Amino acid sequence: MKNLTLLFIFAVLFTTFSCNKDAESERFKLLTTPTWSSDSLLANGADASGPGGFLEDFKGDAKFNKDGTGYFGIYEGTWRFAYDETQIVIETDSLPIPLTTQIAELTASSLKITTSFPNIVTGIPIKIRMTFKAK
Repeated sequence: MKNLTLLFIFAVLFTTFSCNKDAESERFKLLTTPTWSSDSLLANGADASGPGGFLEDFKGDAKFNKDGTGYFGIYEGTWRFAYDETQIVIETDSLPIPLTTQIAELTASSLKITTSFPNIVTGIPIKIRMTFKAK
């Protein structure tokens, strides 16, 4: 009887914890469902998406796949949520450091993120704001 009780407890715990791993949060679904199209790419408050612009390579589409991979303009890499899904960390071999962004807005139709990126010339970080619309 004791073994049966232990078996039942382990079965309940296993079922409970394995179900939680498969559950997707609302923010995860909002981010991974659409393909995002860049709307505005600003560096220090100015448009940086044009030819030769600091954010030119982020222009175009971005896709956050459910498996943690994706593409972001011309970059391919991985992404993950951080800090209770208030940040997105993007890693790619094309950037010298991971890009950690703050989520300013995430809805079914709009994604707005902000971050700072080191400026090796001046030492003053570049303030970046990127907005995307769902396709």
